[in-house]
Amino acid sequence: MSFEEYAALARQLAEHRRAGERDAAAESARRRDLHAAADYLHQRLTAQGQRLDQLGRAIGVDQPPAATSGWAPPGPPATPGSSADPATWPSPPTGSGPPAASPPPTAFGPPAAPGSPTASAPPSAPEPGDGDSAGAAGGPGRAGVGAYPELPASQARLALPTAVSPAGGGVPTQRAAAVDPVVELELARRMADEADRHGQQAELLAQRPVLLPTWSPLARAVAVYAACGAAAGVLMLTLVLASGIGLVDGFTLGAWICAGLPALAFFAGYLVLGRWGKPAMVAGTPPRYLPLGFAICFLLVPLGYCAYLVLFRALR
Repeated sequence: MSFEEYAALARQLAEHRRAGERDAAAESARRRDLHAAADYLHQRLTAQGQRLDQLGRAIGVDQPPAATSGWAPPGPPATPGSSADPATWPSPPTGSGPPAASPPPTAFGPPAAPGSPTASAPPSAPEPGDGDSAGAAGGPGRAGVGAYPELPASQARLALPTAVSPAGGGVPTQRAAAVDPVVELELARRMADEADRHGQQAELLAQRPVLLPTWSPLARAVAVYAACGAAAGVLMLTLVLASGIGLVDGFTLGAWICAGLPALAFFAGYLVLGRWGKPAMVAGTPPRYLPLGFAICFLLVPLGYCAYLVLFRALR
């Protein structure tokens, strides 16, 4: 080998070494990026899990119980017609038809007695196509199904083991293809983004109360107190009619109109706002506008009674 050839070989080896170092550095950087992305996704999923737990506690949903360690998934049932089902195995033909030809003697069976039809008759040659259609039973020396000995049902599954796949039917499972971690991390990131979007929607829905969710708190409080005052006004009309027929005296009617019914309407509106007007995700007590509710209830019922008197006088 000349000096020029040796120098060229040394340059080629150095170039290969530098290329290997570059590839190793690139692979190391790729692995660091993958680990950083996996850690970031792990932190995101942990935060999402904690937020989902908070949402579940806010709406009163407990965490599902953990699965027991001794549980094992049941195996796939034997499908009709499969080799694992003992009920579908062939059995010797019965009936009044002609008897089936006995199989030729094999090494696994006892020798035929001299003078018997089996010993005197020459073995029949297999017909064309029998070996292809019958599988292992169609080979030489395995005519029909007599080559397979009949076993009890309790030993059938041990005698003919099959490879079980998730799809069932005794089909061998295929090896899973190699997955690309970059693709899997990208899919996980997209799913995490989708989970964040749905979580934000759930939080927005949880920040709305059940009662009149699209209304403002002030408008909701006015509507609730006004509805309770209107219901108290209906009770007031009932008491007025009862007073007209002598069931309620004037003092009792005045006490209920001036204090009893307005107080009942106010406390009813207060309880309704506290029960159905509070969002699930709002900490603390929402505003119930107590002065506004007191004014509405204690003014609406007496004003309704005055309006009733004016209308009754006008109609008379």
